[in-house]
Amino acid sequence: MDSTFRVPRHALLRAKLTLIRRRETDSATFRRVLAEMGAILTAEILRDLPEAMAGIETPVGPMDAPVLAAPEPCLVAVLRAGLGLLEGARMVLPDAPVGHLGLVRDEATLQASEYVVRLPRDLAQRGALVLDPMLATGGSAIQAIARVKQAGATSVRFACVVAAPEGVRALQAAHPDVPILSAALDERLNEHGYIVPGLGDAGDRCFGTD
Repeated sequence: MDSTFRVPRHALLRAKLTLIRRRETDSATFRRVLAEMGAILTAEILRDLPEAMAGIETPVGPMDAPVLAAPEPCLVAVLRAGLGLLEGARMVLPDAPVGHLGLVRDEATLQASEYVVRLPRDLAQRGALVLDPMLATGGSAIQAIARVKQAGATSVRFACVVAAPEGVRALQAAHPDVPILSAALDERLNEHGYIVPGLGDAGDRCFGTD
């Protein structure tokens, strides 16, 4: 892995990941904790956004204070499971435009196909943070980021909860300019393309489906 991939040293993030990894964690708890992780990951991956100084008035007096030098990035959720991270990301950036990319993976070929694309119009000015809990084979992430770039985004970041080495390498090869943040780097993919040890199907566990 090169410098575009990072796993933060964050005790809260690791503890929350352990909770959603547990087989016995119910759907409501999974969804809540996934949102909490989305907030932490969003704050972490955007920690180096460019800043400027602006004059403000506090209740006590004037000061020069840091503000963002550019508009907040758009938040783009890869459906369905990305909605869980999006809920937390919007707590951090409540005014950011939101996009949705619907991708479904063929369980035989492991390739992703689109079923919905709804992206903000100002991606070129804002850039994007793409959210998807799982980076397994990398196919969905690669396709989602390509779509966001096609829509005009020149600055793109990707955040996930669990990544497999195979997916990280594939995403880095396809989009070497995109920073990747994950709460964990797991061991490998199994023969069905699932991350080991992973946490199962994030969409099913988030929304209580089989």
